[in-house]
Amino acid sequence: MRIDQALRDARETLSQSPSPALDAELLLCRALGQTRAYLYTWPERTLDETQTRLFGALLARRAAGEPVAHLTGEREFHGRAFLVSPHTLIPRPDTETLVETVLALLDDTPRRALDLGTGSGAIGVTLALERPAWNVILTDASLAALRVARDNAERLGAEVGLVCGDWLSGVSGRFDLIVSNPPYVDPDDHHLQQGDVRFEPRAALAANDHGLADLRVIIAQAGDALNAGGWLVLEHGFDQGGAVRTLLAEKNFQAVATHRDLGGNDRVTLGHV
Repeated sequence: MRIDQALRDARETLSQSPSPALDAELLLCRALGQTRAYLYTWPERTLDETQTRLFGALLARRAAGEPVAHLTGEREFHGRAFLVSPHTLIPRPDTETLVETVLALLDDTPRRALDLGTGSGAIGVTLALERPAWNVILTDASLAALRVARDNAERLGAEVGLVCGDWLSGVSGRFDLIVSNPPYVDPDDHHLQQGDVRFEPRAALAANDHGLADLRVIIAQAGDALNAGGWLVLEHGFDQGGAVRTLLAEKNFQAVATHRDLGGNDRVTLGHV
């Protein structure tokens, strides 16, 4: 079968996906070991038997709901390809708002930074690469997730520290910056039964207290772990900006503000001690 015909058939197979054309291209790239540019440069080239079989298997799994990122083993974040696994959240464009907020806030002056609940390492590794003078430490309570973060750091050439622990329990000393994309979805939210999140670790998605439980813990602990003037920057749900600002103010954080994501939703709230 030719590449162009394979893509046409795949788009029909994946018609229930929110992005059938993109899914088809990414999965065919995986089956061929090629880039998307290759698909459009050589549409007349044919798939061999092994490639056809692999592509068919990938399409069947995607049609059954598995995330494309799990099928390809990676997802782009801030211009870099990050390895992902079922042990980590799949990096999303909304989280780039957190990274962009931090990069606009702090220059490459040497600092000590902490990424809590790092998962794939997308946030912490990106900060380490964009701010090479920083000493960045990544933590996660899941050893399996931390191994993925380690592999991403090594693959992308980022120098980071790694600590297995629950929030700040495994780290010592003080930091100039603490960032986190913690679980913040209400456990009863129906979206947890839809789309890619069905295949992601529930512990990394949902938190008690209407999604605020882990945010509350981090905010309570962070003040004692930050240097004077140090910043806490948190991702949260689109409807949680007001609640997070209140939690920060109650712990005497200053210059508390919320930034919106590309969709115009409240996404990142920050403050300093």
